Amino acid sequence: MNNKQSSLAITLVSEILATDQLLRNKLTRILPAGMEISHFSVLTHLAYTNSEKTPAQLAKVFHVTKGAMTNTLNKLEWAGYVHIRPDWDDARRKMVAISPAGRQARDAALSAIEPIIRTLVDEKGADDIRAAIPVLREMRLKLESGE
Repeated sequence: MNNKQSSLAITLVSEILATDQLLRNKLTRILPAGMEISHFSVLTHLAYTNSEKTPAQLAKVFHVTKGAMTNTLNKLEWAGYVHIRPDWDDARRKMVAISPAGRQARDAALSAIEPIIRTLVDEKGADDIRAAIPVLREMRLKLESGE
């Protein structure tokens, strides 16, 4: 990698990290009381897939350890946002599903977040945002594959 490529790569990573930090700070302040970004992410995934998942499957999706996911799921269960039951086919596993209260909490969080996202998209322009998504997705997939 030459100096120009190295500088471009460093600038790209710096911008992604700074954007991530700023967005996380803003979301943390506006999410409903007691809800963390990890909680919102898990609830959104369960709502989107509309199916039960094992804690291991969720840990893989979110690139966290099983212990970290168990901690998040315990908090969500305590809040009444998910139902955790034994897997009827394999008693060693558990199955996680979003509860009606979890859907309501996720919807409330989404309502709080939506104006911020809408403003960002409106200011930048939907076409530019659409153009950026495939690039960011490809980078994520490359990182996920470990290449």
